[in-house]
Amino acid sequence: MAAPLPAPMPQHVAIIMDGNGRWAKQRGRPRTFGHAEGVEALRRTVEAAGDLGVRFLTVFGFSTENWRRPAEEVNALFDLLRLYVARDLDKLAKEGVRVRVIGERHGLQPDIAGIIEDAESRTAHNDKLNLTIAFNYGGQDEITRAARMLAQEAVAGRIAPKDISPEMFEAHLDTAGLPPPDLLVRTSGESRLSNFMLWQSAYAELAFMDVLWPDFDRAALEEAIAFYSRRERRYGGHGA
Repeated sequence: MAAPLPAPMPQHVAIIMDGNGRWAKQRGRPRTFGHAEGVEALRRTVEAAGDLGVRFLTVFGFSTENWRRPAEEVNALFDLLRLYVARDLDKLAKEGVRVRVIGERHGLQPDIAGIIEDAESRTAHNDKLNLTIAFNYGGQDEITRAARMLAQEAVAGRIAPKDISPEMFEAHLDTAGLPPPDLLVRTSGESRLSNFMLWQSAYAELAFMDVLWPDFDRAALEEAIAFYSRRERRYGGHGA
């Protein structure tokens, strides 16, 4: 049995799942093979997060920039979402996991939109672990859409521009109702946010890990949480 994790525990962990392509290339396999193994890593991570007591887990699955990739790879990513939901939705529902998908849904293939709606409706009343999948998501796009909605409400006279607050803005983001991430993890050794949860991560602790995503497992998640536990959370209130 693993040793108990040190307190404090992050309530919300967000992960940029990076390194599938490099992992596959190291093995002389196509990028799609790496993405398939990345789904297995996601499955392990969801299970570990629930076991460890993480309440909210948000993962970056498909970005608005991913459309620039070759069509074969994009189609493979969509197929993997179909496969993940088909294989795991019953198990997630039974184990108390609430599934939520954030991102731009306009323009998604009808069956993908239906899969998302079914996953959300079937798990809407679960509360052991909140799993949020960022799919066709970009932080700048999300902020732009929220600003557009507030502008439309102001033009319609439903709100006054002077009354717009950070709290009101957050209520128009895709993540409305979710707490901000305490810990944001990026795998593969890259040290950037790549347009992920830009507003929400203002005070998140950032952990950049060398492990490639298909190799991510419970031990890696525990390592990230241990890093978080050693941080002093100040929220801009006082200096060192």
